[in-house]
Amino acid sequence: MKESEVEKHFDWTVERLGGKTYKFRSVTQRGVFDRIACLPSGETWFVELKTTGGRLSALQKFFLLTMQHLKDRKSTRLNSSHVSESRMPSSA
Repeated sequence: MKESEVEKHFDWTVERLGGKTYKFRSVTQRGVFDRIACLPSGETWFVELKTTGGRLSALQKFFLLTMQHLKDRKSTRLNSSHVSESRMPSSA
């Protein structure tokens, strides 16, 4: 599955859950995750989508660590096997 197909499926899944997704590109900070998902629960997720076997770049890993340090539990990397209503990570 191509990354663009994973993105389309992710958008569709979030919309079915009542949420909204946005494609994001930071003009000042490289490595920021490229999807924002706003969920009906009020949660906002920063998401980096990858194909199965896709890897985060060093800057994306740094962004994830930075978000974890800030106690953001909603920043995540998803691949094609995660993107379905039944497989979306729970928001603990």
